[in-house]
Amino acid sequence: MENLISLSNLKPKEIKYLIERAERIKVDYPKYARRLFEKTLLMMFEAPSLRTRISFEVAMTQLHGQPINYYMENSPWKLGKESIEDVAKTISQYCNVVAARLYSHTNLKKLARHSTIPVINMMTNNGHPCQILGDFLTIKEELGTLENLKIAYLGDAKNNVTYSLMRICAITNNELVIACPKDKEYYPEQRVINEVKKLSKKYKGKIKITDNPLEAVKGADIIYTDSWMSYRIPKEEKEKRINDLKPYQVNKKIFSKAKKNTKFMHCLPATRGHEVTADIIDGKNSIVFPQAKNRMYIQKAILLTLLGR
Repeated sequence: MENLISLSNLKPKEIKYLIERAERIKVDYPKYARRLFEKTLLMMFEAPSLRTRISFEVAMTQLHGQPINYYMENSPWKLGKESIEDVAKTISQYCNVVAARLYSHTNLKKLARHSTIPVINMMTNNGHPCQILGDFLTIKEELGTLENLKIAYLGDAKNNVTYSLMRICAITNNELVIACPKDKEYYPEQRVINEVKKLSKKYKGKIKITDNPLEAVKGADIIYTDSWMSYRIPKEEKEKRINDLKPYQVNKKIFSKAKKNTKFMHCLPATRGHEVTADIIDGKNSIVFPQAKNRMYIQKAILLTLLGR
């Protein structure tokens, strides 16, 4: 593994390896504590971040490496004064690994193409691989397996988290049922559907899309949702989106159709009363905060693997 750009680039055994390595790191911290001594991670942020930034920074620090945060708002790249190619070649002179949170996946691929150091996708419009790898670490801990799973995703499905969920379920031979409105504003892009069909054919995963949330959650091991107002969605659209997505809110009615021990997951940030009710996200079936914590451990595994440590 030279970079982590998209889960589509990983094989099942590579996903399994990263998750198992994260498990080992979690239980044997001293063994790994100095593995990245004198290594430098540059984190480039075009999009806002709380969990991604802090979890990567703490991960690198605990491995005795040096994290650097670079906010791009007034950077030469953003101001149009320097090419991505030159930025990539320059940072490759100073750092050992770069992680970027960009709006454009095309720009991330260009950054990786011209860098001579590993590049990690911290989120783009096309995917959020670190989030979903951490989620699968959490599922493994909670359910004891990553085989024969059924995950139900409800709500706005035209986003990076859904796309990465689709990819990982296709690759790991699990079932994902997406419940969302048929409107193209909330429906996965056709290019991603086509990509995931190829992955499913190769690895035997099952990806389904429906507009019926009650059917989607039947027999589900996990119910997953995400914000209805993701980054860059204009505030003027809020009322319409709430009305359109209300049938897909994760609440007691939805959970009554699932299994007794079905777990609830959310990548956060969450808005209680919109995509999920407070009694669900703060209830006994919710694993959202262990899920958030595991970002740090999976990212340790990613950093160590990319740097050959």
